[in-house]
Amino acid sequence: MLFSPWSRLSLLAVLLAAAATMVALHEPQRLITQGWRPPLAGGGALALFALAYGLGTAALVPRPVLNLASGALFGAALGTAAAVAGTVLGAGLAFGLGRLLGQDALRPLLRGRWLAAGDRQLSRRGFRSMLVLRVLPGIPFAVSNYGASVSRMRWSAFLAATALGCVPNTAAYAVAGSQASAPTSPVFLVAAAFIAVPGLAAAVVAWRRRARLRGSGTPASAVGRTTERTVDRTTDQATDQTAAGAPGRAVTGPVRANPRRSPAVSLPVPDRT
Repeated sequence: MLFSPWSRLSLLAVLLAAAATMVALHEPQRLITQGWRPPLAGGGALALFALAYGLGTAALVPRPVLNLASGALFGAALGTAAAVAGTVLGAGLAFGLGRLLGQDALRPLLRGRWLAAGDRQLSRRGFRSMLVLRVLPGIPFAVSNYGASVSRMRWSAFLAATALGCVPNTAAYAVAGSQASAPTSPVFLVAAAFIAVPGLAAAVVAWRRRARLRGSGTPASAVGRTTERTVDRTTDQATDQTAAGAPGRAVTGPVRANPRRSPAVSLPVPDRT
């Protein structure tokens, strides 16, 4: 490599910052309101949109905006196909950039318990782990791309899981975009429900799990304190009893009872004289 790992990571940070600035300046959401006039027609327009989609997602453009635009421009079926192709392309670009410019610098930092466990999961079960990340709502697309690039996940597992896992959500957005002119139509309402319900369900599950963890933390600490007080009280009582049975002898440590030790028995010794 021509540069050190931290130099390449700095270059990646600069590229992402520049991409985010370009996205904020050009406002990609205008594709939905103003439309898009590609210089090509038919399959060429689809390929050009998929290329622009991939570059946009690698540059941190929000995927929901591009998915809605794909449906509004090409319809539900063709829009879904173009958006899925662009999703795989953008994920591959982000994964490659992260692996080339960030992996060597970030892998030595995976020392925490949670970070190490996540790295092992992605490295050993790459396809299944990435498929779950693609299907579950609420997980940022760019975060999963660049996070997976730090692991040792294989390219084939990453791309296959991305292509398969992004289809349901992408299709729902494309259908909603194709019916954006009729927001009260049953098709649009079903697509909107398919988008909103999984997100709300995931938020409720996360909130209940967090509340359960908080609730289980307090009794555990209370039980720990109660157990500690009980042990201290038992030790004090045993110490007092030992001190009372043998006056004048100082007890310098905790008394430990040995259940296997039998009490001493005095036997008479016959006089042989």
